[in-house]
Amino acid sequence: MSRLEPIPPTDLDEEQRALYKSIAEGPRAQGPQHFALTRPDGALLGPFNALLLSPGLGQALQEVGAAVRYRTALSARTREIAILTVAAHWDSAFERAAHESVGAAVGLTDQEMARIRAGEVPELADAEERACAHLARAMVEGDVDDDSWATWAETVGPQTVFELTTLVGYYATLALQLRVFRVT
Repeated sequence: MSRLEPIPPTDLDEEQRALYKSIAEGPRAQGPQHFALTRPDGALLGPFNALLLSPGLGQALQEVGAAVRYRTALSARTREIAILTVAAHWDSAFERAAHESVGAAVGLTDQEMARIRAGEVPELADAEERACAHLARAMVEGDVDDDSWATWAETVGPQTVFELTTLVGYYATLALQLRVFRVT
């Protein structure tokens, strides 16, 4: 049972409407839809409904989310591997379901996703994907130790590590909000 009732678009104030529009009509709503952003009545699904509680903060958070999804140098597969790693660590059903759909669309195999779901790093042929998968796993477990840094971070460089830490942190924030508000 969710602790937060869906907020229908008809109940939004001006600031909430602006945020709603940036989510429901922004980059997430463009192109192929691998998961629904809204319910049939227009209320936002997943973590997005909670963003409406504090539109100023919600807008900033959704802008970070749009940036990590659409404005990094991370490949689509690398991005989804990291997101699914966060979802597995936090046992976030919404993130897992939404991003397994996206992951399949960007070429992740069922076997790769099953390994991630089990809290493991899958066998990955691409060196950057493999490095980022190991780094994301270390991040959700608490830190990237010196050995991991030497092994994996030097493979991808500081820009990729920065983008990856931002992505992992953003999705960990959403996973926490989904858990606290009991969003399924």
